[in-house]
Amino acid sequence: MRTSIATVSLSGSLTEKLTAASRAGFDGVEIFENDLLASPLAPEEIRERCADLGLSIDLYQPMRDIEAVPAEEFARNLRRARHKFELMRRLGADTVLVCSSVHPLAVDDDALAAYHLRQLADLAQEFGIRVAYEALAWGRHVNTYAHAWRIVEAADHPALGTCLDSFHILSRGSDPKGIQEIPGEKIFFLQLADAPLLAMDVLQWSRHYRCFPGQGGFDVAGLVRHVLHTGYDGPLSLEVFNDVFRQSDAGPTAVDAHRSLLVLQETVGVATPPAPVVPTGVAFAELLTPDAEPVAAVLGALGFARTARHRTKPVDLWQQGEARVLVNTAGAARRDGTGLAAIGLESPDPTGAARRAEALLAPVLPRRRTAEDAPLDAVAAPDGTELFFCASPELSAPPEQGGAPVRPEPPNWRADFVDADHESAAAGVHRIDHLALTQPWHHYDEAALFHRSVLGLHAQESVDVADPYGLMRSRAVTNADGSVRIALGVGAAPTDDTVHAQHIALATDDVVATARRFLRAGGRLLPIPANYYDDLAARHEFADGELETYRELGILYDRDAHGEFRHCYTMTVGRVFFELVQRDGYRGYGAQNAPVRLAAQHTARAVTGG
Repeated sequence: MRTSIATVSLSGSLTEKLTAASRAGFDGVEIFENDLLASPLAPEEIRERCADLGLSIDLYQPMRDIEAVPAEEFARNLRRARHKFELMRRLGADTVLVCSSVHPLAVDDDALAAYHLRQLADLAQEFGIRVAYEALAWGRHVNTYAHAWRIVEAADHPALGTCLDSFHILSRGSDPKGIQEIPGEKIFFLQLADAPLLAMDVLQWSRHYRCFPGQGGFDVAGLVRHVLHTGYDGPLSLEVFNDVFRQSDAGPTAVDAHRSLLVLQETVGVATPPAPVVPTGVAFAELLTPDAEPVAAVLGALGFARTARHRTKPVDLWQQGEARVLVNTAGAARRDGTGLAAIGLESPDPTGAARRAEALLAPVLPRRRTAEDAPLDAVAAPDGTELFFCASPELSAPPEQGGAPVRPEPPNWRADFVDADHESAAAGVHRIDHLALTQPWHHYDEAALFHRSVLGLHAQESVDVADPYGLMRSRAVTNADGSVRIALGVGAAPTDDTVHAQHIALATDDVVATARRFLRAGGRLLPIPANYYDDLAARHEFADGELETYRELGILYDRDAHGEFRHCYTMTVGRVFFELVQRDGYRGYGAQNAPVRLAAQHTARAVTGG
């Protein structure tokens, strides 16, 4: 289906918005009146610019407070409408959005509203323009799509139809099933937006918190199915009012917007991009650092050994069990030191995973490699982290003797490394439990949609945790068996994300033994305030000496309906720290303890000055 986006959904000048929409792959745009009024371009120039960019102008909007008003007010409205229709003809737009009236003089009279809209449609028809009447969720008298349709039906004019808006319909809790009773040819336009489920004034909700389909709590796909059942063949158009999007760069926002429509079309069955290839495990986490020594010291104390080195690059492989960390000293040093630069995801079909990513506007990154290097594909997540698609171990293994591979053996990233003569002083770590990535404040919603749609991971509910300077939002994405877990977080202070650092959580079957081994090897664990353990004693019962051990080592504790969780943290190196995790059936991430950890890290940072 054709896709469109309202210019109000993007930041910048009208020219910048049109360019971003075109580059992201949209077919058309809705021109928001304020964007046109603020543009130095004449309507003819905007029309020409859109044509050059391959964009149709699908809608001009909005026209407000037209119907069911006193006669003298309606006469002024028709004069205003004539002027707008003349402008639209110059612009090359053939459909105008008319919102249900919020005028204080508007009366609750459907017959009068139908009469006024019929007169407006008569005038529009003279200019070759159609009128799409939309029920605002906060309309003075008309605030449901069913009511708006009754008025359109009563007006009975070929140039008058209805506009359906998912936010206005779903925010009021209206049942979208009734849409199927509207003839498809009378649905002149369809506007789409999602939103988080909030208990607040609907106007404020609409103006500040809309988001792209798949990023909120509305069943936008279900509504679209009902619309398509009518035979509607117009564009799927996004109209999203969002403070964050309006402050973000228009280019990435437009890509995120178009990706949401591609996923939506896949969900409702009108498009078939390559199927998701869900990762089956974490092959490695790669740290980029200007100085390998501090990282090596922490890894060594954790029981990792430098088991291999890249044949052509300054990259070391540190390993313990199935947990692998690459330490990369190539390239310019990060401003804030060590950071998590890449994640290797084990995939049953790396090529298919790359095709899926490209189809959903996440192109494979160009990489410099020698002829001997494994040709691994990587894409960039919204926060800039590179995600490599690595063959699952069973795909990389040679076929059994006498057998033949079903398909060509996929490239094995491990073949790029030469074994080093170092043995691990294992401390009980057996794999990477999860990875936590701090998102730029304006990419949080985009990140959740990206990981869900491009990688096929399941997005869990977003949670808020208390930070010493506000609230920190976090949302985990996982595969079915939990072998891939990525926690996406964004802090309360966009200009100070040092404490909201990335971290690598390492799974162990005995966190107490692993923590003691780490300390004996010279490692430093994050100190936890004594008040935490006093509260812990009040909330849970422990075996003799158990709580004292946790207090001594800085181990935090939580439990859920499925089991228990014990975890502790190393001190931060650059922007990265490690977490030692012991899960005994537990399915969460210790959100109950996150405020304590964040406060402890702030304190440690203040003491050390780093």
